[in-house]
Amino acid sequence: MTTGILADPRYAAEPRYSRVTASLARLVGAAQIPIPALPRVSTTIAVTAPTLASLAPSLLPRDVLTQAVFSGVLAAVGLGIVVIGRTLVGLIRHSRQIAPRESAQVLTLIGSMIAVSWMMILADHWQDSLRAAMGLPAIGPVYWMQAIAWTTVTFVTVVGFGSAVAAVARRLGWIGSAATAVVLGTVIQLVAGPALWAMTARSYSDSDAVVDVSLQRPMSGALSGSPESAITWESLGRQGRRFIAAGAHSPGIRTYVGVNSAPNVESRAALAVSELERVDGFSRSAIVVAIPTGSGWIDEKAVDGFEERFGGDVATVGMQYSHLPSWMTFLFSRSAADESAKALFDAIANRIDDLPADRPRPALYVYGQSLGSVGGSSIFADSGERGRQVCGALWAGPPARSVSTNGATVLANTSDPVVWWSPDLILHRPDLSSAHLDAPLPQWIPGITFLQTSIDLISALNFSPGHGHRYGTEQGTALPDCA
Repeated sequence: MTTGILADPRYAAEPRYSRVTASLARLVGAAQIPIPALPRVSTTIAVTAPTLASLAPSLLPRDVLTQAVFSGVLAAVGLGIVVIGRTLVGLIRHSRQIAPRESAQVLTLIGSMIAVSWMMILADHWQDSLRAAMGLPAIGPVYWMQAIAWTTVTFVTVVGFGSAVAAVARRLGWIGSAATAVVLGTVIQLVAGPALWAMTARSYSDSDAVVDVSLQRPMSGALSGSPESAITWESLGRQGRRFIAAGAHSPGIRTYVGVNSAPNVESRAALAVSELERVDGFSRSAIVVAIPTGSGWIDEKAVDGFEERFGGDVATVGMQYSHLPSWMTFLFSRSAADESAKALFDAIANRIDDLPADRPRPALYVYGQSLGSVGGSSIFADSGERGRQVCGALWAGPPARSVSTNGATVLANTSDPVVWWSPDLILHRPDLSSAHLDAPLPQWIPGITFLQTSIDLISALNFSPGHGHRYGTEQGTALPDCA
């Protein structure tokens, strides 16, 4: 007589419970406990392929939590796709499930384990090569033990959430689910989305207004925000105050205008000219129009490079155009960077043109890093006259396919994901003709490289100058001589 799991009609009628499963149950003395069936071939492939993709070579060293969450989410998405596919096929064909071949399941599962293990070994070597190039310690077995644990947690969490959503959808039915999705989408687009955007913008604006007590208001009249300046210390914004405070003892001139220093872009540009005149900036041999990133940040390393390049005989002027981080400004308010850059450049260039003919005129340069390079390059996009007014331009870490590099000096690290990332990366190799090789270069893989680069954007600023999206004093010293 058949006993145990095979005698239970619930499992005898279920083709997924194979003879191997039942034999294992008897061997461990757990005949009355349901043993999970072997995963289907399609399930194994759907989970394994994204896991392998998540372990493909990255541009930057990756911490264990980022790697684990990336792998877990991709594996869960792969599983979700195959489950949805089976459901749709079942609805269309109304076909009876065919019992899978046990041998194919076993072979696929073993092959999957071998492939993932081998890929982890290759990923370990790749990560160590990146770390060696960037002066970081190598990873070890503990890294991968933690990665496996956190990947499992992430996978189970995402699958559990997906199962809960699917259960609700089954209860509502197709019509109810579709109606719910439409209502939720409408609420998000018309109510929740705008409210979230307003709250986020207000949060960044409030943060920008908070004065860091560790930064003392300058007393020297040569600095913006001082008692003699028409620009208040508070209106400079967080990054503007840092920029000015860092130059308190530098030989060069630094002026800055914040978003709150004047009501609109034209008046801010006029204020920048007035401030530069007040500190005698037009008497210097060079003026650098520095286009900030979205939050108003100007790289201190670049300004140090300007002062080294011109022996201190230089004035650097910046003008803030947003409170938001660069990525948010790039996606939702990119025109603000373009308008601000053009207004500031025109105001400075016109004032130089108005200087007396018998007076030496400063050489005019434009500098921008990241989103600043996008705004900076827009200056020359629609006016040949501006190209004749400028002595030289330098773009550091320019976003891929967003910056015109004609005639400009470009600084880019091959490990900088900002230089790689664009939707075109899905199907086309990146243009790295102007990039400096600073670390091992991964092979471009359609689709997968785009995913890897997208994750690398998260940690692009976590490295020393010369790697990732960090650049050094060469941003200033590389400024070209005037033709």
